[in-house]
Amino acid sequence: MEIRDFANRVLLTPEIDAKLAPATGLTDVSPGSPRRVEVPNRPGNLQFAPRRTAPRMPAPNAMRDAGCRAVAHHIMANHELQALEVMAFVLLAFPDAPSDFRMGMTRVMADEQRHTRMHMERARALGISFGDLPVNCYIWEKAQAYQSVPEYLAGLPLTFEGRNLDHTLEFEDSFRRAEDLRSAGVMRSIHRDEIRHVAFGIEWLRKLKPPHQSDWEAYVSFLHWPMKPEMATGNRFHAEPRQVAGLDAEFIRRLEEAAGD
Repeated sequence: MEIRDFANRVLLTPEIDAKLAPATGLTDVSPGSPRRVEVPNRPGNLQFAPRRTAPRMPAPNAMRDAGCRAVAHHIMANHELQALEVMAFVLLAFPDAPSDFRMGMTRVMADEQRHTRMHMERARALGISFGDLPVNCYIWEKAQAYQSVPEYLAGLPLTFEGRNLDHTLEFEDSFRRAEDLRSAGVMRSIHRDEIRHVAFGIEWLRKLKPPHQSDWEAYVSFLHWPMKPEMATGNRFHAEPRQVAGLDAEFIRRLEEAAGD
């Protein structure tokens, strides 16, 4: 299967099972012409809803309630699905990107497919099927501003997934306090993957940025307002996973400073 065909399947096929089906034997012989998809095709119960109609993330101290944990997993399943769809969008929008980057993206997408299924399964076990609640389009909406691969790298791997380096640990702790070890295990597994995703982001930013720019300077220059560096951090800043992901000392220091402003 061509990478282009895989991206089209993720974006244009409405059935969730098809979107989340693993892709094997991928090739990138015919990347095709640039194409920008305005809205991913989804089943009726997962169409993007106005942001205010989608449920808010339950507070950490509410996670002792199984229903609140189900809502949390439902929200995070939609986050992971949006990330998958944005990556497919990037593959179609920028077919001239290096083939090694495009192939690497498909490996990250396999993780996003798995993360979506993990959250769906936990939500279902806790009483909510994926699609029972309205879902927002925040991550997808921000991706519409990307005009280059470096802008994608700054926006999704280094901001949204960078933020998840903190959030996954926060949710793991909340679920563990609620004695939901299965949900805590899901978050720990996703945390390990997010480290690799941030590493992928910084690796390719270094390859594609102007050589005179530092990593931090390039990151900030490719962010689109209202995206800001402080959005790449959670409620509690964790330096260690960022070090493991390969962010340099200046990047981590400046990010922590931004989080404290």
